[in-house]
Amino acid sequence: MNDVKVVVLGSDNVGKSALIVRYLTKRFIGEYASNSDSLYRKRLSVDGRQMNLEIFDPCSQLREGRTGLGDQVQWADGFLIVYDISDKASFLAAQSLVYRIKESHQELYKSDAHPMLCLVGNKQDLCHAREVEEEEARLFALECRAQFCELSAAEQSTEVSAMFARLLRATLEYSRDRRRHSGSKSMAKLINNVFGKRRQSV
Repeated sequence: MNDVKVVVLGSDNVGKSALIVRYLTKRFIGEYASNSDSLYRKRLSVDGRQMNLEIFDPCSQLREGRTGLGDQVQWADGFLIVYDISDKASFLAAQSLVYRIKESHQELYKSDAHPMLCLVGNKQDLCHAREVEEEEARLFALECRAQFCELSAAEQSTEVSAMFARLLRATLEYSRDRRRHSGSKSMAKLINNVFGKRRQSV
């Protein structure tokens, strides 16, 4: 059984939680409380490979005692960075997150290996109010060696599932290589200390 851990990051109101719940349950819920962290857990199969999936959805609001990005980089096998195509500021924040993740990853692992990233432009159903061009985001993702897609959590359940499947396929390979260089005890301690909080089995 493979264990895969994904962190979903982005500004407030970009639809992070909606994407996660759409993938795990096929349901769309438009509004979520944004003042708490959540850890979702599910056992599933991708291409016939069984896995225990954990998805961490941190609160976007800064507050004392929260886990730092370095902790998240150490814990996660992959990152989903979400922005709203109708909100340019959210895209700029996503770019900053990508740069910070890459910097933290390099400092932590002291290698030229790249973290597993997927940049997602959400709310494609609001294309009439678009502020971020798809080509601009695609080129940025290419530059950063990240996967990329645009979709609508509200309207495109199939596309959301396909996006997660692509990320999980790549993350499976990446996590095997990374854990050869990570002590399992230190990883377990990190999980208990940092993420031993709200867990949601879906």
